Amino acid sequence: MGLFVRVLALGAFFAGALVLFQSWAANDKAADDKIVTLYKNPACTCCEGYADYLRRNGFNVKVVETDDLAAVNEKYGVPEIMAACHTSIVGGYVIEGHVAVDLVDRLLAEKPHIIGIALPEMSPGTPGMGGQKNETLAVYAIAPGAPVFGTQ
Repeated sequence: MGLFVRVLALGAFFAGALVLFQSWAANDKAADDKIVTLYKNPACTCCEGYADYLRRNGFNVKVVETDDLAAVNEKYGVPEIMAACHTSIVGGYVIEGHVAVDLVDRLLAEKPHIIGIALPEMSPGTPGMGGQKNETLAVYAIAPGAPVFGTQ
């Protein structure tokens, strides 16, 4: 009986350890989803505004200045028509332009099979841009034949 109890206790210990490990792994993945690399032209100031917006919303943002944003977009599969003034990489997805954080969070939660999402214009009133938003803006999925992802 003693051996049986010890084996049972050992099994319970390993089962508990597995649950803890899975929990830690899930937390690490959630933390990874909050790490952003934002590529921008050194002269662009609205991109810094967008980086600050992401930081205020819980993201850890690293800004990388580049004089060749087109090469960054090519590397990550962003079509020229979707290109904006900066390209962010978060959770394995591309965020192109001044996309609202609620759509970034939705993308990270839903994990669709797309390259990312894009707001290709530098529209007034969007996160990081000055001015007042005057219309609802389409945020596009970046994928062959993909539909509009959402609006902001």
